[in-house]
Amino acid sequence: MSDAAQPTAAEVRAAAEAVKAALDRHLAAVERRTGDDDPAVYEAFNALATAAEAYDELLYDRYDEVTPFEIPGADGALPPYAGPDEPHALSVLIRRDYAVAEPQRLLAQARRVAEIDGPADTTGPAARAGVSPLAALGVLFGEFEPDEIASRHKEFGLEEGDSTLWVTAAEELPEPGEWLNAPFDHADPERIICRFDVSSVFDEDEDEDEGGDGDGDAEERAGGSGS
Repeated sequence: MSDAAQPTAAEVRAAAEAVKAALDRHLAAVERRTGDDDPAVYEAFNALATAAEAYDELLYDRYDEVTPFEIPGADGALPPYAGPDEPHALSVLIRRDYAVAEPQRLLAQARRVAEIDGPADTTGPAARAGVSPLAALGVLFGEFEPDEIASRHKEFGLEEGDSTLWVTAAEELPEPGEWLNAPFDHADPERIICRFDVSSVFDEDEDEDEGGDGDGDAEERAGGSGS
């Protein structure tokens, strides 16, 4: 970075003063909090994180130094909430990833399901389900609810990958059929009320910190996140 583009010493000092003021506001909001979900605490928390991050960047640009602070939520956390204060509707968005770990088990289970309501099938859906993984998946997900697939995935020859669940707020329920052609295009992270993530990456975190359960990470609007 050229000298001309560097922040001035006065700008760095002003950023430091902004951090001090944000600290005072955050403490005052915590002292006056009315409950676990007090929006004033959440807003003060975000303001403090923003001020600290700005100061850290200016300090580095000017003096090639860093602060000892880790900014909560800098990587992958919820952005500031921008949804309605009193939502009248909500959407629950779920993604679960699976690997086909045992193809033969998948085929056998799908064929069994396809044959339950009829005689042995040598050319129809049951036969296709017994030889085609694509047809097998169609049979299983057509027969069982997603939650049942999740609880019985090993039985179906599947291996769990990452999963996430988002609860998002809305002013009102969309019109019937409004989003069916593109159900996930309008998922807005700034309207998330809470989310729950499951990933093997949390098992790695547990190895480093034995205090966690390693099963997942939950975040909700309460001035921070918990896991």
